[in-house]
Amino acid sequence: MRIAPLLGAVALVVLAAAGYAHWSDQRAGRLPDGFAVANGRVEVERVDVATRLSGRVIAVNAREGDSLARGTVVARMDTAELEASRLAAAAAARRAAAAIGRAEAEVAIRAAEAELAEVELRRAVELERRAVGPTADVDRTRARAAVAQANVLGARAAVVEARAAHEAAEAEVARIEATIADMTLTAPVGGRVEYRLVQPGEVLGAGGRVVTLLDLSDVFMTIFLPTSQAGRVALGSPARIVLDAAPGYVIPAEVSFVAAEAQFTPKAVETANEREKLMYRVKVAIDPALLDTYRDYVKAGLTGNAYVRVDATADWPPHLAPRLPPPPAAAAAAGGDGHAVR
Repeated sequence: MRIAPLLGAVALVVLAAAGYAHWSDQRAGRLPDGFAVANGRVEVERVDVATRLSGRVIAVNAREGDSLARGTVVARMDTAELEASRLAAAAAARRAAAAIGRAEAEVAIRAAEAELAEVELRRAVELERRAVGPTADVDRTRARAAVAQANVLGARAAVVEARAAHEAAEAEVARIEATIADMTLTAPVGGRVEYRLVQPGEVLGAGGRVVTLLDLSDVFMTIFLPTSQAGRVALGSPARIVLDAAPGYVIPAEVSFVAAEAQFTPKAVETANEREKLMYRVKVAIDPALLDTYRDYVKAGLTGNAYVRVDATADWPPHLAPRLPPPPAAAAAAGGDGHAVR
């Protein structure tokens, strides 16, 4: 007969504990006026490392999960054919340089001939003036002088042409060298390798992707807010992100984008007011400096809630004060592994 009262007491204790827990959760999660909340996923900007020209991959230096600095060599393409073309272009440039020397020497020869023709013309004119030489000699020497001057102009034009040919040959060498440089693929941004798409020996077409990088300096959460809230959100206004995987931490952020046009509510978005069918897309971005400190914690696709202040005079509630895990370096120094929120 004593079992029933005991069970009743236990049930009352369990109900009281559950009620208190529910009340505490409601109190902790309650938002004051001037704030909006919406669920979303952490997104990281993706950057493809691709080849500009077709060719064979001879080496891939990145593995999935590797963290790469900007400018790190990711892969190398075969450049044997391009190297042969570069050697041929360099030889053509040397021939063009030699042609300039020959053309300049031709100018000197033609100038000497023109000077000699001028001397002969002056002599013939002097002899005619003294009535010693015939007029026909003057006419012939004047014609030879004119031809010599024309030859000088032609030789100078040949020099210009030779220099232009040399510049074209040098430009061809530079073009091929630039193409060879393009066959060494580097990371355009610092980030983490998400996908390695090829193996050495594979042949890629122009624009073929080698790896996909996650730009860890551009991390944000996309949420959707109804008209009544989106219209009160200012660009640059502070925000907070709380991830489902780490509900004990509050990540400071700011509003970096508000769509200019509304759209229908996406199916993945849960909103308390289902009658508001048009929503505005809002991006809540995390400070790149903060991301640099916690880059090991960044994971694309993590779900959570973003809290946005829609009233500039409203004070953030205490439960949304920024709270971050220890930096990886500090956690490692304390004996931890620095990956508490993985």
